[in-house]
Amino acid sequence: MEASPLYMRRAEAARYVRERWGAPCSAKWLAKLAVVGGGPQFRKIGRFPVYTRADLDEWIEARITAPRRSTSVLA
Repeated sequence: MEASPLYMRRAEAARYVRERWGAPCSAKWLAKLAVVGGGPQFRKIGRFPVYTRADLDEWIEARITAPRRSTSVLA
């Protein structure tokens, strides 16, 4: 059985977010967020940005709102 890599490139990171959390995410969106801010922490291996599962989990958990019973209720 092969161990999961510690770092994931953008396409893998986006797939992880979609499959693990059910949240819409693409490699292009992660690239945009890396420029404008608001995305998950990343590191670089050479010229390639890489992400950890822990950083992706922390980022997506911060984006999830508290439970609501109505869309008219403010967060």
